[in-house]
Amino acid sequence: MTPLALAFDALGALAVFAAIAAVGLARTRSREADLDDRVHRFAEAGAGLVMNIPQGKEGTEASGPLSRLVARLRGGTRTGAQLVTNQRGRSAAIAEALGRADLKLRPAEWYLIRIGAVVLLALIGLAVYRNLIFAAVLAVVGVFIPPLVLRFRERRRSRRFNDQLGDVLVLLSNALKAGYSFPQAMGSVARSANPPVAEEFSRANREIQLGVNTDEALAHMVTRIRSEDLDLVVTAVQIQRVVGGNLAEILDSIAFTIRERIRIKGEIRTLTAQARASSYIITALPIVLALILQAINPSYIEPLLSFKGPGPYVLMVCAASIGVAYYVMQRIANIEV
Repeated sequence: MTPLALAFDALGALAVFAAIAAVGLARTRSREADLDDRVHRFAEAGAGLVMNIPQGKEGTEASGPLSRLVARLRGGTRTGAQLVTNQRGRSAAIAEALGRADLKLRPAEWYLIRIGAVVLLALIGLAVYRNLIFAAVLAVVGVFIPPLVLRFRERRRSRRFNDQLGDVLVLLSNALKAGYSFPQAMGSVARSANPPVAEEFSRANREIQLGVNTDEALAHMVTRIRSEDLDLVVTAVQIQRVVGGNLAEILDSIAFTIRERIRIKGEIRTLTAQARASSYIITALPIVLALILQAINPSYIEPLLSFKGPGPYVLMVCAASIGVAYYVMQRIANIEV
């Protein structure tokens, strides 16, 4: 195989993986952008209040990679101070993501892990398959494996927090009925609950003791956890602090709602487990089979990697089809409650 053909193959593989990654990033970004809308909806429905959420320069924030690129091009050249500020903002975002995933790492260590994953998988591809295309493909996989692991740990921690939130609200309600103030009730939960609830409430309680407003400490907790149920609880507490009312009864009502939602979500996860497992197996099966065939008998799969025939184009269509099928099956199994 000529170097030019190898270069074309590598570019085609990178383009396919970049397209699949762009779809995943756009989907994740759209979910994160719904937080402000939910806060507005809860506040307006609860007490007719409108909470001021900071917007971007133009009043709206870029919601995707392409929009951010256009905004960056429109902004023209940037000074050194602006570049340093942006770099610090990215480091802070990475630190928050690591905190949400409960990983005791610094942003610099996280970047080193990502670079090491790319280099390691590329070297494995060269050593095992003796092919630049497979080395490039494994290098692209190495780019996305650490963020996927980070997102998996973040979602698992958020799910564990949501599973314990109903019982935590009952503890808060009982503490308020016993005459505790709300910060004292949060301290009681931090001492008696299990992780990750105890960790988050302990951190919020320390912020309050250091002089942070209670509403701000709760908002920081919502930012770290990104839970719709916790968002509802914090919004109800903030509204009660403005308009008054019996907070213990409000928490009891929300606890009942959250417990019912958790029960329904558990039933849905049980009913859709087969569909989700099928999406994982069907997606991984052709990729793993191709890697095994390339390692055992390279001549068998060589026509797919040569530009002498339609092999690379067939491979690109297959990769795109696998990505679309995985996305569709995940959307079918993802039922919002």
